[in-house]
Amino acid sequence: MDIISLPVEFDNKKIDGRFRLAIIAAQRARELALGAKPKIPTKGKKVTTIAIEEAINGNLEYLVGEEARRSQEEARKFDYRRLLEEKRREAPEDLSELEKDLKIYLHERETEEKEELGKLFSEGTEE
Repeated sequence: MDIISLPVEFDNKKIDGRFRLAIIAAQRARELALGAKPKIPTKGKKVTTIAIEEAINGNLEYLVGEEARRSQEEARKFDYRRLLEEKRREAPEDLSELEKDLKIYLHERETEEKEELGKLFSEGTEE
């Protein structure tokens, strides 16, 4: 398939509507754009074309309904800052001078931002 012709034909038993197809393909295209490997061999070069082909062929897994809402809530609860801190702690100690300087700079900057936020909130409570 060199070009995807519109309207796209898909199995209504696998995907329950064209809007669902558009959402699935858009999310998959984003993954492909970020470096994910295609799940099917294709002649397509554009990530959107590859994503639509994968969705139509049923190569993608997706959640709908209450299960999708629950997994979305779990994703929101996931603490990315904690994960990044753990990764920093696991980092090797043989850092270059530039990396050490950057760590100090970033730490100082975080401290300044926390102080500024503290001042903002303390001023608001005095009123």
